[in-house]
Amino acid sequence: MSPVTRPLRIAIADDEADMRQFLREVLAQLGHQIVGEATTGAQLVQQCRSATPDLVITDIRMPDMGGIEAAAAVNKERQVPVVLVTAHHDADFLSNGSGHVMAYLSKPVKTVDLLAAINLAVLRFDQFKQLQSEAATLRQALEDRKLIERAKGIVMKRLHIDEEDAFRRLRKVASDHNQKLVEVAQRVNAADDVFHQMEQL
Repeated sequence: MSPVTRPLRIAIADDEADMRQFLREVLAQLGHQIVGEATTGAQLVQQCRSATPDLVITDIRMPDMGGIEAAAAVNKERQVPVVLVTAHHDADFLSNGSGHVMAYLSKPVKTVDLLAAINLAVLRFDQFKQLQSEAATLRQALEDRKLIERAKGIVMKRLHIDEEDAFRRLRKVASDHNQKLVEVAQRVNAADDVFHQMEQL
């Protein structure tokens, strides 16, 4: 696992003053910047809204809103990796864990464990974002394919030509007008929709 080499903007949340002080001191030593410090889950959500941190480190148990709930609320507005600080008796809470939590820390927290958790959270979050991007690209490719297939069928029907010739003509128009194939397909589909509307008049 590659260590995080860039300084991170981190928001921390814990209702225990000594824990917040520990995090402040260690994170500063590691070269990171604390951009938000909260004692409750609601404060954490508000501070993340204005500070837009790169990472959140939050205790699981806090007044008014727990760490898991706060992590979900933060990520609903903007995706950010979360390190959850837990105690051994928090098993019931962890069973209701959040997909935004990328790493866990058990109290009492040691410096070496904090460093490892930050590295793991950033690594997992980067992988998560990459998978999201790949999934979005795949969904877009499938949508584009549907549009092109529909346009190809329209061209075949209107020009009375076979599938290969219809596809060739679509590509030719795209090339001649310096457009993407899907853009030409969208124009063909839109024109066909207009013709259908006219036929209903």
